[in-house]
This record gives sequence, C-alpha cells and structure tokens, in this order.
Amino acid sequence: MKINNSKVLITGGSSGIGKETAKQFIAKGAKVVITGRDKSKLNKVATEIGAIALQFDISDLKTIPQKAEEAMILLDGKIDTLVNNAGIGVFPILGEITEDDLLNVYNTNVFGLALLTQEFIPIFKTQKSGNIINIGSTASLKGFARGSVYAASKFAVRGMTQSWQAELRKDNIRVSLVNPSEVTTAFADASREERGEESNKLGSEDIAKTILSVVEMRDKGFIPEVTVWATNPF
Repeated sequence: MKINNSKVLITGGSSGIGKETAKQFIAKGAKVVITGRDKSKLNKVATEIGAIALQFDISDLKTIPQKAEEAMILLDGKIDTLVNNAGIGVFPILGEITEDDLLNVYNTNVFGLALLTQEFIPIFKTQKSGNIINIGSTASLKGFARGSVYAASKFAVRGMTQSWQAELRKDNIRVSLVNPSEVTTAFADASREERGEESNKLGSEDIAKTILSVVEMRDKGFIPEVTVWATNPF
C-alpha cells in the first residue's frame, strides 16, 4: 500500500510504539488519528508529531461504537490502516490472580481490540481494501512465569488474528500480527514514564519500521505474522 495520503488510526498512540508508528506514517504523508486515555498527554503528543487526537479508553467497551464513528469523521470517512496497539499488562503469579486482573487486561487487550476492529469491517469491505495490524508480543507465542494473565491475552490476540485472516482475505483485507520482544517503552511502568533507549534492546523505532514495512508490501501479498527479537539483549 502507498502510505502517502492514506488514513490511519493507531490506538495507544500517545507513547512508545504507537507514538513512533504515528510519526513514521506522518513522515510518509499519511493522515493519522491517535487515541489515548490521558487527554492532556494525548493532545500534547498529537501537536508535537502532527497527528489528530481522539481521547478514548478502549477498555470502556460501551463507548466503542461512538468513538469509532468519531474516528471516521476525523479521517474524512475513509480508513486504510488500523493499528491495534493499545495494551496493558499485569503479572501476578498463579494463586494471586484476581477477577479484576483478568477483566482489566482482557477489556483492553482482547475485548476492546475486537469490538473496535469490528466497527471498521463494513468500511474495509466496501473499500475492498484495508490493513489491520495487531500488536502481539513474544508472549503471544510462549507463556512465562507470572504471564498467566498477560500471555493468555496475547495468545487470544494471535488466535483472533488468524481467524480474521481466514475471514477477510477474500475481501482484500490484510490482517497481520507483529510480535515484539522486550521494547524500552512506558509499558508496565505504573507512572507511564518512557524508558530510555538501551543499546542492546529493541526500541519503538524498530517496531514502527516493521509495521510500516508490513503495510508497504504490495497489496497482492501480505505478511500474516512477524516476530522481532533484539539481537543480543543479554
């Protein structure tokens, strides 16, 4: 897909991977709407990078249809790429998992992601084109100690991605899963402060470049899944 003049929606776009992906799309001429829960931070970032802000807590499931409609208005009634980047994690050990842990993570990482994406499917089908990029994790591929809640949510995203690929290919809608290993972002930081770049670990730039390369592939092909590892994080 040619990115210039395309319309893009990125959830969780006020920091980390979402922010950097928005910057790279904008640098190539796309019109980009970013979402986030913190209105002040979101507006500041949108102004900084030239994006359009849409304050939106994806875990508030009842608001999703209205927020999707608002996004389409901001994108002039067209969407070419949806990047489902918003995500959270909690890491209790088995025996300490609460109902709130499960609901909070699943409402954002799974339920909100699915219900938001669903709002745009009629538009993608009418256009006979579109890209859906789901941000998974290496935790989409393998569980780990204290990963019961988070890894299970990312396994669910992988399963949904594969199901949507089976359902949507005939409509020329490309659905891809991008699985980063550890990235130095604000993820899992209670204060949501960005971590500084580390020389031996992935940065947001690496994942953003991966996302754009998936989208820029000629429309006759698509990349179902890509996993990105740091070369030597040890």
